[in-house]
Amino acid sequence: MQIDSEFLHLELKRFFGFSSFKAQQEQIIHNLLEGNDSFVLMPTGGGKSLCYQLPALIMEGTAIIISPLIALMKNQVDAIRGFVVEQEGVAHFLNSSLNKLQIQTVKADLLAGRTKLLYVAPESLTKEENIDFLKQIKISFYAVDEAHCISEWGHDFRPEYRRIYPIVSEIGKAPIIALTATATPKVQSDIQKNLGMSHAKVFKSSFNRPNLYYEVRPKVNPNKEIIKFIKNNTGKSGIIYCLSRKKVEEIAQLLSVNGIKALPYHAGLDATTRAQNQDMFLMEEADVIVATIAFGMGIDKPDVRFVIHYDMPKSLEGYYQETGRSGRDGGEGKCIAFYSYKDIQKLEKFMQGKPIAEQEVGRQLLLETVAYAETNLCRRIVLLNYFGEQYTQEKCGTCDNCLYPKKQFDGKEEVAVVLDLVSGMKEQFKTEHIVNIIAGVNNSIIKSYNHHNHELFGIGISKGIKFWMAVIRQCILNQLLEKEIEQYGLLNITDKGKEFLKKPYTIMLTEDREFTSDEDDDSISHHGGKSRGSGGDPVLLKMLKSLRHSISKKIDLPPFVIFNDTSLEDMSIHYPIHFDELKHCQGVGEGKAKRYGKEFLDLISKYVEENEIERPSDLVIKSVAKKSLNKVYIITSIDRKLPFEDIADSKGMEMEDLLTEIEAIVNSGTKLNIDYYIRQTIDDDKVDDIYEYFKTEASTDSLKEAADELGRGYTDEELRLVRVKFLSEMGH
Repeated sequence: MQIDSEFLHLELKRFFGFSSFKAQQEQIIHNLLEGNDSFVLMPTGGGKSLCYQLPALIMEGTAIIISPLIALMKNQVDAIRGFVVEQEGVAHFLNSSLNKLQIQTVKADLLAGRTKLLYVAPESLTKEENIDFLKQIKISFYAVDEAHCISEWGHDFRPEYRRIYPIVSEIGKAPIIALTATATPKVQSDIQKNLGMSHAKVFKSSFNRPNLYYEVRPKVNPNKEIIKFIKNNTGKSGIIYCLSRKKVEEIAQLLSVNGIKALPYHAGLDATTRAQNQDMFLMEEADVIVATIAFGMGIDKPDVRFVIHYDMPKSLEGYYQETGRSGRDGGEGKCIAFYSYKDIQKLEKFMQGKPIAEQEVGRQLLLETVAYAETNLCRRIVLLNYFGEQYTQEKCGTCDNCLYPKKQFDGKEEVAVVLDLVSGMKEQFKTEHIVNIIAGVNNSIIKSYNHHNHELFGIGISKGIKFWMAVIRQCILNQLLEKEIEQYGLLNITDKGKEFLKKPYTIMLTEDREFTSDEDDDSISHHGGKSRGSGGDPVLLKMLKSLRHSISKKIDLPPFVIFNDTSLEDMSIHYPIHFDELKHCQGVGEGKAKRYGKEFLDLISKYVEENEIERPSDLVIKSVAKKSLNKVYIITSIDRKLPFEDIADSKGMEMEDLLTEIEAIVNSGTKLNIDYYIRQTIDDDKVDDIYEYFKTEASTDSLKEAADELGRGYTDEELRLVRVKFLSEMGH
């Protein structure tokens, strides 16, 4: 079908009100009108939908639009009907949400030739009755939207998408246009092969979204950071992505109790609620949607101003697709992701039990995500390179790594220690075990292998577990180590790693950037990268420390037992003057607030009044009413003297996570007696030494200072356990 450009521009103006096409839209439409197959790679917000909507309205017959999400079809259909007001039947959808009467109406309009676009879910397309019916109508072309779903290397693989080509071939031959906002070269090849369109003309727009700001933050106090971020961006639309339905519900509820208009969206909600929540977001009756990846495909809301990833996605494609939903109008779009390697480990565990080939694909995709999160390069360079596109500038100036470069250090010695140990262990152990040896963690598993007597045991105790985990991750990223697939998780040395051991060379590793959750409006809105403790009132902080010192002298306890530095820093930011406000400061809790709070509240109240300070009371984070089930379970389990390993296993936690929970419980003012566990795991002499150190020598509760002072014979876990005992006995 030959149509000149002038007519095409007139039709564009008539139906959509635009005076000109974006980027390659016109060439794509011409190619389709000429009866050719088209493969369209265009980032979110680039105008993919118009590439099939306009030709469908112009061409004879009905275009079959194959789309994966039923919930979004109605929006697409409503939008088309809005453009073509004189004919309501111009667009329809056919899926499982329709009743028999509605299906009859759709089929009548199709047979009468009134319908130009029919949206179909792939599941509906495979039904024999629908195949037989569609054979009766003239098909103008097939559009496969979200085409990356075809590829198992894509971030949203759907097996039913692989059945599309044989089915459309059976219905009747017509041109195919495949569209996606994200596809690596491998995924692109997979899509074309599966749709039988290897010779299709490929239209590839740049994947660069210059208006988007990319940032990855360590997952420390994410709830608090998210609430502060949203409060500093009041009235702006945003999406928060979580991996689990449970977390979606938790975060939506948390935001709501803190005065933020937020709604959940996930596949576990009934269709009516999902549709209602989606519409409320589109109509700006809600500012924030908290969602699983089920939300967003095809959502045409141009003014989403931020996308937050509470959990890192399983692939960089997923990340790019989801961040691409912000700033579609070319305006501001902030993309903030919270990253914890523990989340990646959880995703790795989920893959166990799946076929080896599937594990391999999933592992490679996860590795790319980790590389992006941990890189010290410009994030835009890494992201575009993943999609086969070169970004020629050295720095983009709109990502955290360009604005706040991470510190680097020569890790030659650290890498040599790790590789030497993995080699000496005959490549028979996972990351956690190797780290525990180097960091001197003397747990039951280490003892069972007699590895507490290994020559390298505790060699890196002063740097801690997190540091050595990061070293091993960067060894994997630098292809010096790899994880064995068949026996999932065992560390193997690569040929490159063996060469390094023979002849070590300078290798630059990256230190983790520390983000504070206490940032002012400017830093949190645009960059988000100040050092801890910089957001408070320095004068008040000094006064609070002085008060703490005088109280500690009076009751003969180290200052940190009363309130630690983090708690005082939080007070210097929020200026709490009421008991309820104080107990919401970090590390305070009800017990400590009651025991030590009055003098601190009196001091802050007087300071606020004398200096006429306007308190940021709206930023006092309210918690959801129900108490943490983990907290209650841990307290009752310790009362019953259960082994810590059993407590951790029953909640699916690592020992480090359990200790963190126990520390938080004690720091907030609840007394715990863990003597029964300490007696089983630590020598009495060690307990006495550590306890005496915290009682008489320690000026802070720092584990690093304790390790430096006490020497190499004490593990991180031992120090933490005795510190809990000390704080519980002396601080309550």
